[in-house]
Amino acid sequence: MTDKSELLQQLKLDRNQTQQNTGTKVWKIALLLLVCCALSIWITLSYFVPEQSGLQQNKPEVQINKVQAEYTKVTETASSEIQPSDTILNSSGYITARRMATVSSEVMGLITQVNVEEGMNVEEGQILATLDSNLAKVNFDYARAQLDVLQARRKAILVNLEEAKINYQRILKNPYSSEAERTRGFANQQSLMANLESAEADLQVAKVEIRRQQERLEDHTIRAPFSGVVTQKNAQPGEIVAPSSAGGGFTRTGICTIVDMNSLEIEVDVNESFIGRVYPGQKVNATLDAYPDWLIPASVIATIPTADRAKATVQVRIKIELTDSRILPEMGVKVGFMKDN
Repeated sequence: MTDKSELLQQLKLDRNQTQQNTGTKVWKIALLLLVCCALSIWITLSYFVPEQSGLQQNKPEVQINKVQAEYTKVTETASSEIQPSDTILNSSGYITARRMATVSSEVMGLITQVNVEEGMNVEEGQILATLDSNLAKVNFDYARAQLDVLQARRKAILVNLEEAKINYQRILKNPYSSEAERTRGFANQQSLMANLESAEADLQVAKVEIRRQQERLEDHTIRAPFSGVVTQKNAQPGEIVAPSSAGGGFTRTGICTIVDMNSLEIEVDVNESFIGRVYPGQKVNATLDAYPDWLIPASVIATIPTADRAKATVQVRIKIELTDSRILPEMGVKVGFMKDN
């Protein structure tokens, strides 16, 4: 029991000692706060109150003057370099070609030769490719043979007609000839004249057939419709080409694509809210996305008289005032429409 009583006495708290320790801590904290406040007031007064030394008193003013001088210099330089812009509207678009064609064949045939590659310059009428023309040549020769036959027939009719005319004149001069003989001679002459007209008509048909077969034969030689640059080669020898797809995915519908580089222009979409600022002949500055530092002179050709309902834009055609090999179809371009000076 004695040990338990001693343990209980040790566990008891001395309230007077606890209160004394708490009071001591409060005084220490208050003293620390007063010291901090005094230090802050001293630092503030030492910063705002200028010192007695003239050199130190003028130092902030010198720094302020230097800053003002630098600011004035930068402002004057910027104002001398930056000029008011003459651009009233900006837009973006693409380089397009007004003359671009995918050259194909008018007849279906087997490609035997392709004479072009990408990047090649071609002239109008130059042979781009040839097709297998053996059957077309046979048909052309057959048409010419028919013409020869009809010409020989016409010659035979002419000979018979001359003989019929002589016989008819002999019958008319013979006083002993009967009416039947005269009638028969006249009819024979008229029949041969009709045969001659028929033969001449057949000759015209044969000549037309020869021209038709010749055109069909020439269709097997594919030529360039205009001068330009080949941008795509779509077929190889051994493939079948046709004016339209024959199905199956193995029939080519074009030999190559030709672009007339002299017909390049810019097409941009302008918001319909600002289309009133654009007019034909207006000067335009264009920059290609590939060459942002190159300023290209251009001018407005026309405003397409219709709007895109989905995008609320109007298409504008812009003429490029120079020719350069760096300008390529489908390049991205940014344009600035200039105001009148």
